[in-house]
Amino acid sequence: MNLQLTTTTNNLPQRLADFNSLTEALDYAATGETGCNFYDARGNLRAVITYGELRARAREAAQRFLQLGLKRGDHVALIADTEPEFIVLFFACRYAGLVPFAVPVPINLGSHKIYVQQLRGLIQGGRARVAIAPQDYVSFLNEAMQDLADMDIVWAGTPEAFEQLPTGDFELVPSLPDEPAYLQFTSGSTRFPQGVVISERAVMSNLQGIVRSGLEVRPGDRCASWLPFYHDMGLVGFVLGPIVSQLSVDYLRTRDFAIRPMQWLRLISRNRCTIAFSPPFGYELCARRVRSADLSGLDLGSWRAAGVGAEMIRSSILQNFAEKLAPTGFNPNAFLPCYGLAEASLAASFSPLDHGLDVMYVDARAMAERSVAVRVQSDSRKVNEIVNCGRALPGHTIRVVDDTGATLPDLRVGRVMMSGPSLMTGYLDNVEASREVLNGDGWLDTGDIGFLHEGDLYLTGRRKDVIIVNGRNIRAQDLEELAEMQPEVRIGDASAFGIMDDEDEQTVVLVVECRINGHETRQAFITRLQKLVYEGFGIRCLVEVVPPNTLPRTSSGKLSRAAAREGFMKRSNWENGKAVLTDLA
Repeated sequence: MNLQLTTTTNNLPQRLADFNSLTEALDYAATGETGCNFYDARGNLRAVITYGELRARAREAAQRFLQLGLKRGDHVALIADTEPEFIVLFFACRYAGLVPFAVPVPINLGSHKIYVQQLRGLIQGGRARVAIAPQDYVSFLNEAMQDLADMDIVWAGTPEAFEQLPTGDFELVPSLPDEPAYLQFTSGSTRFPQGVVISERAVMSNLQGIVRSGLEVRPGDRCASWLPFYHDMGLVGFVLGPIVSQLSVDYLRTRDFAIRPMQWLRLISRNRCTIAFSPPFGYELCARRVRSADLSGLDLGSWRAAGVGAEMIRSSILQNFAEKLAPTGFNPNAFLPCYGLAEASLAASFSPLDHGLDVMYVDARAMAERSVAVRVQSDSRKVNEIVNCGRALPGHTIRVVDDTGATLPDLRVGRVMMSGPSLMTGYLDNVEASREVLNGDGWLDTGDIGFLHEGDLYLTGRRKDVIIVNGRNIRAQDLEELAEMQPEVRIGDASAFGIMDDEDEQTVVLVVECRINGHETRQAFITRLQKLVYEGFGIRCLVEVVPPNTLPRTSSGKLSRAAAREGFMKRSNWENGKAVLTDLA
């Protein structure tokens, strides 16, 4: 099979998301030469689909959906592996006026029962009438479907089986601007993931802000991505974003990136890619795996927008990446911190292009005790490093408020609120939850906390991840970073959270993954970590050491503090509400 990589240059005048709908954007991109390229774990090109081929196949598949008797607005569940078929079926739904939603693939096959339960819940909660899974995962789908007899499922199977269905001859009427474009299920929630309803108007507004303002997309740009299609950054940023700006994009499967992260960098180097994003843990994984031999022949000088978001940004991770990859021509000014969430389609703010990291050093005690960001020198003993996530997209507004809803001045920490045309319609079938986060004035409570300074947003964490001890606000991230500074612990292998004990007091728990042999060695490590926490934060905590791969992660690969908390409670039989804390005073 002789596959031809899609071109970077295009014969079309570039248009940057100035379309009324996703299908209108694809109709235009289809008249050019660009498209999607899929690579295997060894960096070999395994599949190519131009936007012209994507449009033709999507319109044909749309006829199959309608031949099944689906009605306008019906929902379709797509288990979203990194394959051309997912994008074809997603746009088939758009042409047919149907509402697709991406379902995660299992993180590891050892969690069979958990995944089947999750899949069943998503299909049911998403009100799917059709469910389609790649061949590798169809057995999970079949198992999940066994207990869904009450669901109005008209068809389920693989993309290959779907292609064998007869087509119809229906008029294709794509969704209107105020109709739903897709559902995006949240990840890492303390409750079951919510189905975020995103309209055509909202996602087009967001995409316009991303490609025009955030990235300043230009002719000659090319994208590379390992991000999963079921994550908002992967779907909106690197499936829809390239289409609305007619860019070619090179894809690596998420699981292949996890095994061989250097393949992502090699793709960027080989194809002269200019735009590629990752959560911080992706940069950390690359820096950890890179060897001096890997740098030979690697040229990252084309990479002008190294986006970073989707979780709290730690400057040390990015600085280490830049140092390790400096011989490849990587420019640290390419780092592009941003902030986003599914409820805002994707992006909420971008830092300026070509400026790299802007870090503010603030007094940790003042932030914990008075919720105020007091600037200090970087070599101060107790300091928090907060990365500038930039300004809101054009047409959007970000403000920070206290618990009464009053707007706070600069450098005061509070709840991050957002307004603008990119916001979700609400959560699917959950009016109460929608009202909790969307007020009548069009403001979204993001669930994040942070502060503003001269119009720029600095995030300090998720509100649910702040541990309140004796009136002080302790960031779970700070405790985790302290643990990760120990030589026995890798970055990303610690999780901190609070649990109410039987006296209605908050007990701080720190669960750490590492290999430590011997009871005495383990106890010495625990005691050392407890003392460091007490010295640094003035609080006592429980420390639990667990084997590698114990801490649970969300569908996007991040550690889930909520699930870690649940796992700890089960292992420690916390139901009795008792704990033994070492007196460290």
